[in-house]
Amino acid sequence: MRKFSVGFVQKPADFDEDKIITSVAKDFVYQASKGKLEAAQKLYGLDMPLLCADSVIAASDGTILRKAKNVEDARRILKLQSGSTVSIVSGLHYKTQKMLFVDVSATHYRFAPFEANDLEAYLESGLWQGKAGGCMVEGFCRKYILSVNGYESTAMGLQVETLLPWLEQEL
Repeated sequence: MRKFSVGFVQKPADFDEDKIITSVAKDFVYQASKGKLEAAQKLYGLDMPLLCADSVIAASDGTILRKAKNVEDARRILKLQSGSTVSIVSGLHYKTQKMLFVDVSATHYRFAPFEANDLEAYLESGLWQGKAGGCMVEGFCRKYILSVNGYESTAMGLQVETLLPWLEQEL
């Protein structure tokens, strides 16, 4: 949002994503961002617009790759992405007193195989923590990108280009 000069205040909304039961990435991010919105609206009301989002990575076989629980899980998840094509799927719910905008978007990456020593250094850094699929397309994964189809902002968790026209309506 800062990259696009959009001001915001970030606050937590308590929603348990582990309650979501689906094996379809687009359904997962839709339900997660909707659940976060409902929780945020209960906490904060609609005096200010609310924006909630969630992202996951879908492996080439469709498996949802969420945030790694520990370093071994991160290693497993990242090895699935190495030399493969993945889709980073992001869902958002934006609500004001006048409107609701919902979007699910994906950005697709084809990665070269990750070098083993590079992967281990990344795992040791801990930068994979809190990232869907342990992936940082703006960091570790960048040098392995062979092709991309979609917005980088979607891959970073929020499809800002898709949201901007709706934000401008509120100004």
